[in-house]
Amino acid sequence: MITVPVNTTNNFLKDIVNLVSLPFDEKLIHQTKRCLMDYLGSTVAGATMLGHRSKTMIDELHSGDDCTLIGFGQQADMYTAAFINGFSSHIAELDDGVISGIIHPGAPILSALLPVAEKYSCSFEKLLQGIVAGYETSVRLANTIQPSHKKRGYHATATCGLIGAAVAIGVMRDFSFPELKATFAVASASSHGTLKVLEDNSELKPFNVATAAANALTASIVGKAGFNVPNDPLSGDSGFFAQNTDDFDLNQLFRHKNTEPLIFDVYVKPYAACRYCHPSIDNALKLGQTHSLNANEIKSILIRTYSLAVNKHDHTDVQNVTSAKMSIPFATAVSLLHGKSGIEDYTDETIKDSAIVGLMKKIRVESNPSYSEVFPNKSIADMEVEMIDGTKFYEYTDLPKGESMAPLSDKEMEEKFLSLARYAGVVNPQDIVDKINSDHPNIKQILKLLS
Repeated sequence: MITVPVNTTNNFLKDIVNLVSLPFDEKLIHQTKRCLMDYLGSTVAGATMLGHRSKTMIDELHSGDDCTLIGFGQQADMYTAAFINGFSSHIAELDDGVISGIIHPGAPILSALLPVAEKYSCSFEKLLQGIVAGYETSVRLANTIQPSHKKRGYHATATCGLIGAAVAIGVMRDFSFPELKATFAVASASSHGTLKVLEDNSELKPFNVATAAANALTASIVGKAGFNVPNDPLSGDSGFFAQNTDDFDLNQLFRHKNTEPLIFDVYVKPYAACRYCHPSIDNALKLGQTHSLNANEIKSILIRTYSLAVNKHDHTDVQNVTSAKMSIPFATAVSLLHGKSGIEDYTDETIKDSAIVGLMKKIRVESNPSYSEVFPNKSIADMEVEMIDGTKFYEYTDLPKGESMAPLSDKEMEEKFLSLARYAGVVNPQDIVDKINSDHPNIKQILKLLS
């Protein structure tokens, strides 16, 4: 008898298709709408942050008027919209994520999906299917290969996010299984994204999301064209796993009985900084609320957290807003001094503020082996503040605000969206909230209000 080898890719994609073929209950629809609202708020705010730099990119890429460039008051072709919206979605550092996969799924998936939905007039129900499929695909892949993938220097938001976004498009557009598999193969062959973009005050981290969204669109187009593709893109010496990780857990790739879709695992950011900064921000805000800390009387601050958060996030040389959002010392300093850590606290003015700069220089970030051992299951940081008179204050966080086990309320989600929309100058943002929360949202109408 000939033994037929297991095809991991086929089994994985069939599992995804089976999941989204089931009726969506109100809980899943509600969660998916929360993710959509969070994406739109982060993206329209990010468009404002891009400012004049966006014009060069739009002018060079723009070749049509089918799809909305969120926050720019103009239309473009699908590819340009996916790329520009992808850039905008990640620049504010306010997009959602899943800590177990060390990934921001919403930014690449929705940046790719929405222009396609707009161009092809996809129903909101099909959009929801695409969103759930995209999150499930990207997060499962990331959970399977992390944290080894990150230790190799890869950005899972770009790699797994691209594949998830491509599958999302295929599901939303009702691709046949061969078309969906071909799309998956093209996406896995083209996935890329390096964490080198975090170094030297670089501003290129959002570029990884932009290319992931745009390349997902390309993958879906090529996948539908009918080319022969590798039989099992995930497996083998040249497969996705071998190329992207030193250690993977196939148990994470498939859905287990009675488990909820992984879109329920997302965290929502209450603060405008890298998620690795959030436990320290929580600590700083709690200390500031509990004690009257005069920055001039602080001698030193010691932060202990997990090793992956220390690497590339412990810098005190902050030359631009992007670097500030990646810096635990800056995020801590601004949170202690401002009592908050919103989008308006990370600006060209704040990075030059002598009080923030002075306090930041007193902060040291160290790795705690026990915290590193439990990451990414837990995201832990503690903080010890020593005053000049010898007094010490201590705080500890192992469940940052916004995590799936400590979620923002619906009211807090709406308040976040409204504040970001107002920051971007959106007129009547409550209308957008109401349309998203309606029984039958019209995505074209929603995007028009954000253009």
